[in-house]
Amino acid sequence: MIITALQVLAVLTLIVLLILFVFKPRRPAGFTMPENYQELLTDYVPFYLSLNEDGQKLFEEKMVRFLLAVRITGANAEVEDLDRILIAAAAVIPTYYIRDWEYIDLREVLLYPGHFNQDFEQQGSERMISGMVGTGHLQHVMILSKWELRQGFINSQSSRNTAIHEFVHLVDKMDGTLDGVPEILLERKYVPQWQGLLQHTMEQIRAGKSDIDPYGATSPVECFAVVAEYFFNQPELFRSRHPQLAEMLQRIFIRK
Repeated sequence: MIITALQVLAVLTLIVLLILFVFKPRRPAGFTMPENYQELLTDYVPFYLSLNEDGQKLFEEKMVRFLLAVRITGANAEVEDLDRILIAAAAVIPTYYIRDWEYIDLREVLLYPGHFNQDFEQQGSERMISGMVGTGHLQHVMILSKWELRQGFINSQSSRNTAIHEFVHLVDKMDGTLDGVPEILLERKYVPQWQGLLQHTMEQIRAGKSDIDPYGATSPVECFAVVAEYFFNQPELFRSRHPQLAEMLQRIFIRK
């Protein structure tokens, strides 16, 4: 029996089609919010509570889209409903007013029980890190401390929120450069003003003349994330003490 080239091509085509059918990517499984999700949001997320009924519905829809797109995995930590709700809320808060926003560079959030070190180790010394956007082999991954995640929402009078901080880093990174200037959101004409404000803010922090977390003085990247978490956690206080920063953050994040 002589096998022609056309027959070989037909067999190869069939094999390829079978492979594509068997190994085609699976769609994300449906996600169902826990029955008490509104109670959790009301108890822990002031931003959600400040919205009207339609606004809260939109917030919930954005949370579900995030949870369908991004895995949340425990690394020696149990991922509970509250953790999923708080991570999704932290993702939505800085991007709530930005239409059709997707964290296209994020595929998974790893939840650690507590702080970790630069080598992502959960034991030993120098465990000072509470959140990090991954690079290298951890590209498309975010790591969060479960304890810090919850503290950021439990301590409603604090200016700190680690999860919001890390999601702001992702917003910053969306233009291709992690530099404290989210050019994908900020009009070019305002960039020099924003850079000047960041520099002035860091100088004020170093001089001990600011209530902004000292970590914000380490770089423009961290300054942006630190002032943003303050802006979202304590909006009225932030606006009263830092009106110029608040005006610029309004331009970046609030698009009504």
